Amino acid sequence: MSLIAALIHAAAPVTELPAELAAPVAGDAAGQSLNYLDLMLKASWPVMLIVILLLLGSLVSWVIIFQKVRVYSRASEDADEFESRFWSGVDLTQLYRAAADRNRVVSGLEAIFEAGFREFARLRQKKGLDARTQLEGAQRAMRATYAREVDRLEHQLELLANIGSNAPYVGLVGTVFGIMVTMHDLSTDQAANIAVVAPGISEALFATAIGLFVAIPAGWAYNRFANRVERLSVRYETFAEEFSSILQRQSHVEE
Repeated sequence: MSLIAALIHAAAPVTELPAELAAPVAGDAAGQSLNYLDLMLKASWPVMLIVILLLLGSLVSWVIIFQKVRVYSRASEDADEFESRFWSGVDLTQLYRAAADRNRVVSGLEAIFEAGFREFARLRQKKGLDARTQLEGAQRAMRATYAREVDRLEHQLELLANIGSNAPYVGLVGTVFGIMVTMHDLSTDQAANIAVVAPGISEALFATAIGLFVAIPAGWAYNRFANRVERLSVRYETFAEEFSSILQRQSHVEE
């Protein structure tokens, strides 16, 4: 019986390592934790150059994002404030004087109103011009100002869209370069193994990850801002149409 027990004990799987062997294994596992900064610093120069380019693109996109958040918030607040004054029944001449004040810069709805009313008043002073000509002149002035205001809102959105759409491809270029360098080193190393190949593959995939990190917020912000520009432009256009109706009624009354 003692011989059978000894054989069973020898065949049983080892579930625990001795303390003197477990400590080195644990230390090696802890030392293999991924260090992103070290991964970038040890990358090949094509991959490092592409990662730096992507990080610069990320910085530019975030600067644009924060700027546009302020611009669109201010545009919405100004539109709310001006519409509140416009529809409160205040005299249009008084409202125009406030908009034409050279000590302040007007934009958005107020700029459209100021351009339309100024042209309408200028044409009204000329003799021989009918109401239709006066109204068309005011509408042309408002359309020109509307186009400038929308262009101001769309400024730098194209750059944000380009960063969001092209960053993954730039990161993919870095991945291709990283794999190429790794394969070249593998072909010249007679004792190549997974420990030799893994760092190169990691830096290659790191470039793709950075590209996605740059592209996702830029693409989301562009879609969000494009929607806000569309809503503001519809608001501006609607106001121009409503103001045209007011000017038309006013011109017919004066006739």
